Formats: sequence, C-alpha cells, structure tokens
Amino acid sequence: MSKTYKIGVMGGDGTGPEVLKEGLKVLDAVGKKYGLKYDLVNYDLGGERYKKTGETVPDSVIPELKKLDAIYLGAIGHPDVKPGILELGILLRIRFELDQYINLRPVKLYPNVATPVKDKGPAEIDFVVVRENTGGIYTGHGGATRVGTPDEIASQVMIYDRRTVDRCIKYAYELKAKRNQQNPKYAEKPIHLVHKRNVLTYCGDLWYRAFEEMGEKQYKNLKRDYAHVDATTMWFVKNPEWFDVIVTENLFGDIITDLGAMIQGGMGIAAGGNINPEGVSMFEPIGGSAPKYTGKNVINPLAAICAGGMMLETLGETKAGQAIEQAVFKALESGKIKSLAAGKMGLGTTEMGDLIASLI
Repeated sequence: MSKTYKIGVMGGDGTGPEVLKEGLKVLDAVGKKYGLKYDLVNYDLGGERYKKTGETVPDSVIPELKKLDAIYLGAIGHPDVKPGILELGILLRIRFELDQYINLRPVKLYPNVATPVKDKGPAEIDFVVVRENTGGIYTGHGGATRVGTPDEIASQVMIYDRRTVDRCIKYAYELKAKRNQQNPKYAEKPIHLVHKRNVLTYCGDLWYRAFEEMGEKQYKNLKRDYAHVDATTMWFVKNPEWFDVIVTENLFGDIITDLGAMIQGGMGIAAGGNINPEGVSMFEPIGGSAPKYTGKNVINPLAAICAGGMMLETLGETKAGQAIEQAVFKALESGKIKSLAAGKMGLGTTEMGDLIASLI
C-alpha cells in the first residue's frame, strides 16, 4: 500500500527551481520503488514575488505550511533584492514560525570528490553537525543608537534559555546513539559540544552544564567531549576523523558548517535540514541561488538531491532516503561526474538528475 506525503515545494530564486526539479525527479524514482507518493504544493516565495508585491511570506501562508509533512526548498537570494530581506523574511521566519530548532548538516566526503584537506578521504570525513537553529544571536535582540556619528553604538545579544539548549542537546545525543548502532566506527568517537566557554562564560556555561548533566544522567554509555569553536575549525582541517556528532549553538554552527561543506568537496554536495522533530521540517541545498548560472543547465543538483534523501529519512522512510544517498555514491564512484563545479561536471543539470534517478 502506497503512502502519500504532502510536500511544500519552494523553488525560490536563481538556480533554485532547476536543482529542485532534479531533486523531485529522483524523489519520483525512489517513490516508485518504495511505494511513496507526493502531494506537491507549490509556493512562489522569493525575490521575484517580493519585487512585485513587497511580500516575503504572507501571514496566510504560515498556517498552510504547518499542515504539510515537509518543505523542499531550492534557494533564496536575488541579486536585485538587498541582502538580508529575503533571508530574514523567508528563511528565518519559516524556521522560527515552524519552530525548526535543529539545523542538521551532514559532512560526508563521497568517492572521487576532491577535498582541499591533504591526505584525507571518505574514511576520515564523515560526521554531522547539530546546530541550534532558533536561538542565540540570530533572535535579533539588540539595537543601535547615534547611528552615523563617531559615537555610534551597536549591540546584538546571544540569548539562550535552558529549554532551548536541552532540546538541542537531547536531539544530538539521540542521533549519536543511533549512529553508534549503525556503524561500529562511529561508536569509537565521542559526541562533541562546541562552544567558546572560556570567553562567553554565561552562555557557554549553560551549554556545558546542560551537556554534561544530560550525558551523565541519560547517556552514560556515550563518550563525550568538549572543544572550543576556534580549535574546532583547526581540527576540521587537521584531524576531521576525530569527529562524529557535533552539537553547537546557532552562530558557531553557521560558521563551522560552511567549513564542513568545503572539506566535503564544496557547496555543490552540501545538503541541510531545518528540523522540528515534532512538526514540519524544511530541507535545502546549502549552495545558494547562484543567479549567474540560471537557465544554463550547468548547476550541480546533487546537494538538492541529497536534501531530498534527508527529507525522506526524517519522514521515517529510511530505506528510501538511503537509496538516494547510495545512488549519489554510485554516480560519483562511476567517474561519469568529472567535477562538482558548475559547468565542469561533464554532465548538464538535467543529465545529472537522470543519472541519479537511473541508479535508484
């Protein structure tokens, strides 16, 4: 018996609709194999709508989004719209309104993908970052006075409460326990809390105490460790094999996941999920809208395809989600994909989608 999922589709800006089209193509292929159907609801949110109407996300859309099973996003970012308007008005609003309090970022090096990290391969670069997604400095607490004068003052405050910290750490511990069961090599490594508690003594202390207390009371069987965020960026390059599951706050997670994307081969393969474990989650490629490549059939759709796989796994369709990852693995292993860079792949955008779909 087939199962139907109601998916909100947001192509967004630039090459977003192009990569999402290929992701949907692969979802259709895996759906036929595993008995899945999709009720797709399209939303024209993005720069063009904003230019015409001044709207980012209309208030009437939020209740609709809450009734979906998941959201599949292409990219947000338009060259004719001031930076920050679409990001705050669409991406951050959806994250906050739908309480997508986990940003999940796998960092995985696939075969035949070049990494700038010397002497490291797929065996060494295989971890996941759990970034707190609705708190911290991005909540907008602060302000500015005397703007435009030599005495201008600006403040932006990192704010966290215990409930927000606890639920993020809980998610990370549960993910670590799951990964340990999946693969013995993961069990050899600790879960890491990443912060800057030697300087950010208040928020850092809250995160550290919550991490240690939960680990001691509920997850004694899991190894755990702590690392400063600056040291973590160094070790991502020097010893990425040290890491399995990393849990961190919003700003630090935003920074280290971009570094993670680079060591896994670039934005063309990096996918992410904005997760509400009890509600509606949103999945997207990390690379942005890349407007200069729009309509040229040269953009890499692999990150969008991988995001579709993450979406299925989060919906509980583990076999279907893993089938997409395995198809991406086979495609890269085959050597047919020459590069992950736009225009240098050896295949066009649509041909890449066709290849992955054929390998399901």
